[in-house]
Amino acid sequence: MTGQLPGIVFVQDDLPYRGGAEKLLEAALEIYPHAPVYTLVYNRSAFKDTSLNNYSIQASYIDKLPGAHKNHRNYLPLMPMAVEQFDLRAYPIIVSFSYAVAHGVIPRPDQLHISYTHTVLRYAWQNYHDYIGRPEHKTGPLSWIERLILHYLRLWDAAAIERVDHLIANSSWMARCIWRAYRRRADVLYPPVEVNKFKPLSPRDNYYIVVSRLVPHKRIDMIIEAFAYLKLPLIIVGDGSEFKKLSQQAPSNVKLLGWQSESVVSGLLGRARAFIQAGEEDFGIAQIEAQAAGCPVITSDCGAAHEIVQEDVTGVFYSEQSSAALVKAVNQFIDISSEFDPMLIRQNSLRYSKERFQRQFAEIVEHDWELFNSGSHHFNNRRRINLPIDQIDRIKVSQPGG
Repeated sequence: MTGQLPGIVFVQDDLPYRGGAEKLLEAALEIYPHAPVYTLVYNRSAFKDTSLNNYSIQASYIDKLPGAHKNHRNYLPLMPMAVEQFDLRAYPIIVSFSYAVAHGVIPRPDQLHISYTHTVLRYAWQNYHDYIGRPEHKTGPLSWIERLILHYLRLWDAAAIERVDHLIANSSWMARCIWRAYRRRADVLYPPVEVNKFKPLSPRDNYYIVVSRLVPHKRIDMIIEAFAYLKLPLIIVGDGSEFKKLSQQAPSNVKLLGWQSESVVSGLLGRARAFIQAGEEDFGIAQIEAQAAGCPVITSDCGAAHEIVQEDVTGVFYSEQSSAALVKAVNQFIDISSEFDPMLIRQNSLRYSKERFQRQFAEIVEHDWELFNSGSHHFNNRRRINLPIDQIDRIKVSQPGG
């Protein structure tokens, strides 16, 4: 990795707190430390003790609107226009890290635009009917306003993706979502996970653990319902819009700890009996961290789960998104729990290291620039780019109809 490129700029949807997307941005900035970052919302107080505080970060006008740092999603209808206002003409290479609208920046014909996609606009595409099917979104004037907004967001999104030269997905599952939404092919580059910050501890305890943002699509309510029936100890780590509601739902055997430091989470994962996952994950960094700590994973088999968890080796799957299915999976895990080897589980996590991501990310950016600068027809025709990356480390994605 040389990091020696003409001007490069990064675009991130928002920076409200330090999560998986923000850690990926930090890893990319370690390779290209002079790249400025443009983002819609930047909650500076959340990053004062992180490496991001050392970089040039410029926020949009949304950052100055009331409540933007705590409830930035309320401004979703403004985000497409806001991201289009970023003037990036000074940078030959644009890399957007997108889970909403970051890929919608407007490049010139002589600028290379690579978009790393964490997820497509989830509530506008693959989770649309889940979202509008919730009781609070089913009926009433607000429901129809939301549907109208999401309809126009899909139209804008389909147009915006045409501004991207090379699409990269964070999993094979996300590559399929990209194909379904845009009919565009995407290469797969797994996110970085700091696996060396986690390790198995002895002795292991008897509690189960969830580490997650507490938002509706994570289905933490379903996990609590299952453990209310099982009466097994469950620890939930994380914060979010559903914290109060879930706290009221939780029985005495379920403890919500809120946000915890990385060192506390590492210790909890290192001693937990198993990690519980319910929602559809586009990648699932927390599942990797759990495995790095030697902790088996009990997970729904939707999304990218099968790319991360090896059945009956590092975890157990259940197919139906219901508390009854989860109860059955936990009981199945208990029956075979002695067969799980913490060190073998940890070994599975090592293929997602930060060093692997940084090497592959640099190879992609620098090879793309070489092709783009030479006038390669690959970009003119938006064809799949055959990058010189080790086949063991990189998963090829075969899209339907491709």
